[in-house]
Amino acid sequence: MRRTAALALLAGSLLAATPALAARGVNLSWSHCAGEGLGSQLRSFACDTNAGTEQLVVSFVLDAPIPQVSGNEVVIDLISQDDPVPAWWDMKDAGTCRQASLGMNVVQDPADVVCSDWASGQSTGGIGAYNNTLDFTTFPPDILTRHRRLKMAIAVPLSALADLAADVEYFSCNVTIDHAKSVGAGACSGCTGQVCLVLQSVKVTTSSAANDVVVFGGALAGSDMAHWQGSSADCRIVPVRNRSWSQVKALYR
Repeated sequence: MRRTAALALLAGSLLAATPALAARGVNLSWSHCAGEGLGSQLRSFACDTNAGTEQLVVSFVLDAPIPQVSGNEVVIDLISQDDPVPAWWDMKDAGTCRQASLGMNVVQDPADVVCSDWASGQSTGGIGAYNNTLDFTTFPPDILTRHRRLKMAIAVPLSALADLAADVEYFSCNVTIDHAKSVGAGACSGCTGQVCLVLQSVKVTTSSAANDVVVFGGALAGSDMAHWQGSSADCRIVPVRNRSWSQVKALYR
């Protein structure tokens, strides 16, 4: 009994430690920071209403302290199981089916207590691009019609530069996707299609560019990937590992 209790206590300790994500990497989770244990890597939606909004939370963990942090640059790749990417996922650019459905914000959920807002509520941000422009040195050209890349930037004023610690899960931003044109007259096709989103990297920028750090790869296995409507969209066709520094820098061009 004592041995069983000890093993149970050890297992409980390991499970409790897991959400802390105290390993260098990035995380992408629906609704909450990954370390909270309240979110999910998979979101299913019945596509039966045009009201409401989904939220993807971007966070990161450092393996060494970084002083004077000024911002984040975030790159997320989307791969659709369907070819081409369905109209429901054509968002932001003029003339697309759901032009106003993609957004971002830097407001951390007050219910999140594990994840820390590195900017202490003083950051602002925006979407720089959402398109299918690829770097063909790292991506096979045959996935072009199934792909979108989202780039975002976050910054704080000079008066709010922050010193970040290692082994802390830091909130970066939220990506918002509303339900507009999911059903009824004028609906865009493809809401029910399966999609994988891969958080390629978070570039942690500082007051001196020489000290900038690019964080990539999941803090836990798979924590850099989020799925929509199922897991059949193959995240593995998005190259995210074993990249050279030049390939990482190319993400931000």
